[in-house]
Amino acid sequence: MTIERLQQTPAGVVLGPLDAISPGGARNYVVAVGSGRFHGFVVRMPAGIRGFVDRCPHLGALLALELDRYLTNDGRFVICGWHGALFEPDTGLCVAGPCDGSSLIPWPVHVADGQIVTGRRADPRSQPIHRQENHQCLR
Repeated sequence: MTIERLQQTPAGVVLGPLDAISPGGARNYVVAVGSGRFHGFVVRMPAGIRGFVDRCPHLGALLALELDRYLTNDGRFVICGWHGALFEPDTGLCVAGPCDGSSLIPWPVHVADGQIVTGRRADPRSQPIHRQENHQCLR
């Protein structure tokens, strides 16, 4: 059986608590959607969180060589562990390396009630978001 590598997730999937990411840190998430898998990561910055598809725009490979190792030692940039490309953590823009000028693919995430949730923040007048049975955060 082949597992499809997905490039997006449905809105409303609860990934886990914000506290699972230390301030200035990043964390990997794998979301199962049917028989497919989505690989993404979330960066926690003072101004909030940013999510990106875990895929180098140059190689197409996952960025981290070690689990959750998405940032440079000083925390200023997202780094591709394969070839050292550097990306701005707030925009995903590549500022150094072979993919200079291209960007990571944004993954919409937000915090609701202390939990990281996929999708844009819902209009407060809308109905609450519920987890659907065929969507599951594996990590």
